[in-house]
Amino acid sequence: RGPVLHIVVVGFHHKKGCQVEFSYPPLKPGEGHDSHSLPEEWKYLPFLALPDGAHNYQEDTVFFHLPPRCGDRTTVYGVSCYRQIEAKALKVRQADITRETVQKSVCVLSQLPLYGLLQAKLQLITHAYFEEKDFSQISILKELYDHMNSSLGSTLLEGSQVYLGLSPRDLVLHFRHKVLILFKLILLEKKVLFYISPVNRLVGALMTVLSLFPGMIEHGLSDCSHYKPRKSISEDAGLQESALRLDDYVSVSAADTSNTDLGVGEGGRKMAGDNSLQGPTATVPFSRSEKTCNGAQSSNGSVQRLKLPSRPSPASSESDWETLDPSILEESGVKEGEREGPASKQVENAPSKGVSSEGLPITVQPQANTGHAVLVQGLVSGLEEDQYGMPLAIFTKGYLCLPYMALQQHHLLSDVTVRGFVAGATNILFRQQKHLSDAIVEIEDAQVQIHDAELRKILNPTTADLRFSDYLVKHVTENRDDVFLDGTGWEGGDEWIRAQFSAYLHALLAAVLQPDNEKTLSDFGTAFVAAWKNTHNYRVWNSNKHPALAEVNSSHPFQGQYSVSDVKLRLSHSVQNSERGKKLGNVMVSTSRNVVQTGRAVGQSVGGAFTSAKSAMSSWFSTFTQSPPSLGD
Repeated sequence: RGPVLHIVVVGFHHKKGCQVEFSYPPLKPGEGHDSHSLPEEWKYLPFLALPDGAHNYQEDTVFFHLPPRCGDRTTVYGVSCYRQIEAKALKVRQADITRETVQKSVCVLSQLPLYGLLQAKLQLITHAYFEEKDFSQISILKELYDHMNSSLGSTLLEGSQVYLGLSPRDLVLHFRHKVLILFKLILLEKKVLFYISPVNRLVGALMTVLSLFPGMIEHGLSDCSHYKPRKSISEDAGLQESALRLDDYVSVSAADTSNTDLGVGEGGRKMAGDNSLQGPTATVPFSRSEKTCNGAQSSNGSVQRLKLPSRPSPASSESDWETLDPSILEESGVKEGEREGPASKQVENAPSKGVSSEGLPITVQPQANTGHAVLVQGLVSGLEEDQYGMPLAIFTKGYLCLPYMALQQHHLLSDVTVRGFVAGATNILFRQQKHLSDAIVEIEDAQVQIHDAELRKILNPTTADLRFSDYLVKHVTENRDDVFLDGTGWEGGDEWIRAQFSAYLHALLAAVLQPDNEKTLSDFGTAFVAAWKNTHNYRVWNSNKHPALAEVNSSHPFQGQYSVSDVKLRLSHSVQNSERGKKLGNVMVSTSRNVVQTGRAVGQSVGGAFTSAKSAMSSWFSTFTQSPPSLGD
């Protein structure tokens, strides 16, 4: 089958609320196309496809993520196009249409994260579907399903079409120097909530930030929506302490996990159970290769299961996976090696490392010798990784990416099984409950509200970071008729900005690997690097060897001696972002406005007083900005 799973129409019923009105193929096998029933895992689908407050807009677009259904281990990517039409304009008006307007969304559920491309195709079809003025005409939706499955493929993830509609240039123009703070917030796996209305502006900004991470959109979101919908009180009462459910297990293809003697591998080679990893791949929890709910059988016919932690602490990133017995991974590698033959010899001579009781086994990620674009399955992350270990395993193991959250999903913000999230919301109730997030990103005002003073200190940009941000802003804000055709090439364009963040991240990773790197890491922020090393994505990345990083310059792209321009940058940042600076700026603006208004009222007689007031204000502001306490705010 192709990448598109279903085409779904969601409508608003005056008595029942949001409900599925049509699905092709049916969402549940054996049901009709017009069935309203939903799989339990997708019970929030109607509220995601038809967003809260949609009646305030003539049309809108939503990107959303659904958890995998039983038998699949990857995120389902949803794109929905919403429109409303006056009921009197319909050629065929059904009996249950009692309001003056009809609100519906046409939705595509896909296995590939081709958000912009799906949106472009879906908008055309949604427009044509509404122009029919008869919603019983569903042939166009079936044709859409067939067309998308015949024209879309995984090869599209390798080109620029995966970024269609995501503009880092617009993001930098709007957020300016704060873009790097957003980047670091997600690296630290914090709880980040984006807020704005309508939804298309929300999901566009959020997904654009994620596109700054190398490989994240293409291959880093396959595990980003593993959550369980909230059950009703009657359902939940008898299940909390009942027998273990099947979903609590993840199968591992391995022989007896208690054995540390793994026997003889390919070619009669003896392998130790806790020293090295042989073979190019291993069966990984939540990997794309798993297609069954019932567990994978090992060669001796037995089924091996590992139980997921039932209630992991939200404050810790430790879990059963991070203390996984290396013999499981190793033996899986042996069996893969037996199937794939000579490929297993790629890492045969890899240096072996001991395994501490507190961390992951040190393994060697096999790398292909055929170029930089080849991706391999991550041994620990389960993601498709390049030779640098990109994408980082940020959105894994309970760290969610929800571009749009319906109000019905509000409980996920405080769910103990959710480590963190990058989520988008349009309902003000999400924004008001600040205690449920670490940072709230007000897209309209380009404000990043970080509640914890310690976290603000960790994210305080270094001088090198300020230079990096200023470099981006200057290139993007230069007045150019055409950023691609003015003789300077691609500088300041979308791909150029992504390349800058990719270089920044590669330099950070390379710097971490260097001995005696305290001075180098201080350019990235000593406190930030220390906090980042405690995250799950760093531990997973550091559990593998990435020899390709030896070719990367292991220093900040904008390291160097201080200069007068650095003082100006620091001063500008302090005034724009500190509370004292904001208050002073507001006072200056309001004072100047009042003086000007007074001057206009009484004429030229106040001109001299205005000049004196302006001079006094400038002198006071200069004294304030030069005082050391303000720079450390």
